[in-house]
Amino acid sequence: MTWAIPTPAQPFLSIAGSDQKFPVRRIFCVGQNYAAHAREMGSNPDRELPFFFSKPADALVADGASIPYPSGTSNLHHEVELVVALGKGGANIAADAALDHVWGYAVGNDLTRRDVQADAKSNGRPWDMAKGFDRSAPCGELHPAESVGHFTKGAISLSVNGETRQKSDVSDLIWPVADVIAYLSTLVELSAGDLIFTGTPENVGPLQSGDTCVAQIDGLGSVTTHIE
Repeated sequence: MTWAIPTPAQPFLSIAGSDQKFPVRRIFCVGQNYAAHAREMGSNPDRELPFFFSKPADALVADGASIPYPSGTSNLHHEVELVVALGKGGANIAADAALDHVWGYAVGNDLTRRDVQADAKSNGRPWDMAKGFDRSAPCGELHPAESVGHFTKGAISLSVNGETRQKSDVSDLIWPVADVIAYLSTLVELSAGDLIFTGTPENVGPLQSGDTCVAQIDGLGSVTTHIE
């Protein structure tokens, strides 16, 4: 087989303590998976099932990168998240077996064009351009689950120019990792290489040109992003 155009580069995450790379296939994101954040976005976390949106795999940005302020928005927001990387896939995965599918964990930042999202919501349109734009998925090094275990708790936070903006604990997830995997696998067949951004705590907020944003989770390090 020959290709008509040059083949695109394979998106990947670096692995902590290893020269190996983790190839990324798809990126799924859970919306409003912390109760306080769901309320600040106008939702009722006590009544709603988890919902999902996607980012393209090539939206990944490595730790320490400088990225341009994205076009098409004047209200870019930060969202620190626990990221799950799957080492094997499947459909209709049982919750009590879901963590067996996890290869590792990382810290991510779900960058969002909030004004574009608000306009899409008010008009009943898709969120794609609010969430899935270029360089919208900064992500730190991947830590193998066999080394760090599974994350049911741990401090999660984000600072901008040294000032703490978001602060919570992974234990405050409405739908924990195993339940997220199980439910998502009823909607799509998951595969090795898939990432899941599991949701952000409250106090999401704007980023400006010149800002340095640091997202971190205890036990997983951090991911730093400079906005040009």
